[in-house]
Amino acid sequence: MTLCPIAVVAGCQKCPVFKVCPLKTVIGDQPSKPPAGGSSSGGGKK
Repeated sequence: MTLCPIAVVAGCQKCPVFKVCPLKTVIGDQPSKPPAGGSSSGGGKK
């Protein structure tokens, strides 16, 4: 849900503080980052 008034009207990309905004994935319209190493299982073939 987008709660930021700038993100609702213009979108996060057009916000003047987009690069430093710590909440763009929380209250803005940017998707959350996937967890690191999602496809790697860490095990090898035997």
